[in-house]
Amino acid sequence: MPPSSTRGVFLVTRTSQSAEPLYSALSVDPDLREMVDLFVEEMPQRIGNLLARLDTSDWEGLRRAAHQLKGAAGSYGFGPISPAAARVEDAIRKGSPEEEIRQAVDELIELCGRARAGLPAET
Repeated sequence: MPPSSTRGVFLVTRTSQSAEPLYSALSVDPDLREMVDLFVEEMPQRIGNLLARLDTSDWEGLRRAAHQLKGAAGSYGFGPISPAAARVEDAIRKGSPEEEIRQAVDELIELCGRARAGLPAET
């Protein structure tokens, strides 16, 4: 993995452990829970795809991946991920500076790293 990918994955791991977990609004429905769990299970591959496209400056591929994630996250009840993905998509579409795009991707990945299957523990 290129150094920036390693940095990105480390950032996600470190941040996701200290930040509040993000649960799907649909997890309360037993009929949908399995689909939500699968979405969360596939999240590391989605993050890897975002990082790979970022590392190779594949802006169009990154925009498409963010667009797909925006729709999927909303469909699976992970509402906060959708606007973060939209920010990445918009930054690329507007031709924003690379640093701004990278920051938007970091924020998106941080949220994605917080996605959890199941229901929050009752305290």
